[in-house]
Amino acid sequence: MEKTHKVLILTGGGDCPGLNAVIRGIAKRARKEKNWEVYGSIEAFNGVFNEPQEIVRLTSRRTAGIHIKGGTILKTTNKSNPLKFPLPQADGTVKFIDRTDELVKKLKALKFDAVINIGGDGSQKISKVLFDKGIPIVGVPKTIDNDLSATDVTFGFQTALQIATDSFDKLVTTAESHHRTMIMEVMGRDAGWIALHTAIAGGAEVCLIPEIPYDINKIVKRINLRYKKGRGFVNIVIAEGAKPKEGTITASAGEKGSEHVRLGGVAYQLSKQLKDAGCKAEIRETVLGHVQRGGSPVAYDRVLASLFGVKAFDLVLQKKFGVMVAFRNNDFIDVTLDEATRDYNFVKKDSYLVRAAKGLGISFGD
Repeated sequence: MEKTHKVLILTGGGDCPGLNAVIRGIAKRARKEKNWEVYGSIEAFNGVFNEPQEIVRLTSRRTAGIHIKGGTILKTTNKSNPLKFPLPQADGTVKFIDRTDELVKKLKALKFDAVINIGGDGSQKISKVLFDKGIPIVGVPKTIDNDLSATDVTFGFQTALQIATDSFDKLVTTAESHHRTMIMEVMGRDAGWIALHTAIAGGAEVCLIPEIPYDINKIVKRINLRYKKGRGFVNIVIAEGAKPKEGTITASAGEKGSEHVRLGGVAYQLSKQLKDAGCKAEIRETVLGHVQRGGSPVAYDRVLASLFGVKAFDLVLQKKFGVMVAFRNNDFIDVTLDEATRDYNFVKKDSYLVRAAKGLGISFGD
């Protein structure tokens, strides 16, 4: 009798439109092979760590039609990185410890033939450590921020961009009606891809991103050019990680168990900076926040995520581990986890995209 093989799927980090399409793609491809069973770990590696363990069989009934749904049926978390696992202390503080050896032991005891880890830069760094410790693992890139350099694009980005652009379009009409300056804050901790694409798609006058620190006086000058006799309007899109040339990002302490500071509120900070610099325009602020992460993925992301899922399982069948699926030059390939996590995908100041945006008249405040 032929041996039954098992694959475990995890979704870690922030949620992202298209995660369910990847899960379904893996599961449907695996069912083409008669001797494979597909399982999912709830809340990334928490499902493996928890006692009792939370690992579910991904039957055809459980994965049917999930590609159109946002979020992830396996749930997710960004507070249980096994490399820096949060351990609450008696005094109320949190100590971060390395639990990867314990995780490897648990995974081996479960006798999975392969693990597919769907996540962004942090998740794939975990994949690399686990692979080096003997776990047969394949990575799938996931991030709405489009900040993984090993792949041309990540699923979820187009959906987040569409949501941001739709919102921006609505702000343009109200800005014009009231002669206001509208500031819309979008996600983008370290990379300004969402803001930059939204600015081009929506026709923004000003786009502020983490990679290009801004001069507030130049932005005021640009706003003033749009107003004549008190009439006119301006629409600004700003990434949450944007910062002035003289100053720091707008951030607050992260929640207990999180490795990161919490970004958000830079739209209000920019509004204050503009007023302090003498801007006379009436200003309103909108923070999109987690709206960008939610809802049904657009068709592009459903297709991309589904193909990533199929490719990931094909790599499992080939026993090609220690790699991440990638989309390059209109082809689906694999790259080593070393390459996948080596370079962060920043917006380059001299890129054609930035130069084209400036050619369209968009100011970056530089």
